[in-house]
Amino acid sequence: METSSVADSLLSGACVVFTLGMFSTGLSDLRHMQMTQSVDSVQFLPFLTTDVNNLGWLSYGVLKGDGTLIIVNAIGAVLQTLYILAYLHYCPQKAKVIQTKSTHRLSFSLTIATLLTSASWSLYGFRLRDFYIMVPNLPGILTSFIRLWLFWKYPPQQDKNYRLLQT
Repeated sequence: METSSVADSLLSGACVVFTLGMFSTGLSDLRHMQMTQSVDSVQFLPFLTTDVNNLGWLSYGVLKGDGTLIIVNAIGAVLQTLYILAYLHYCPQKAKVIQTKSTHRLSFSLTIATLLTSASWSLYGFRLRDFYIMVPNLPGILTSFIRLWLFWKYPPQQDKNYRLLQT
């Protein structure tokens, strides 16, 4: 097998793993919403943008006949739609990160997962010389860096309702 072919297979596999990992980060948010019956510390916009993105990529996968794109984005669209429906069910109103100067409501794991996923798909598109794969993932990289900057500027507050264990 050619080195290029092996590299492409590894990169394709990384795209699938990172993408499914990114989609699964919402499961903890879903569980949190169900347990608390609220959307405390859960952001809506990542669910919406990811769902729209999944639907677009699903369409592209169907047009291109790419089974990997179809499967990954069908799973993503189903999960993101589920997260959106749960969010709408439990949401009375939302506070904003900038207004509250707190990233408590942002998901750090989703930020990292989005960065890794968008970067791997952009590299995959670059390797295939397919701008339709590469370019749409660049905003995911940019928004991830913006969220990382927000985490730096407004670090999440430590939970002050805990007690240190006595040793």
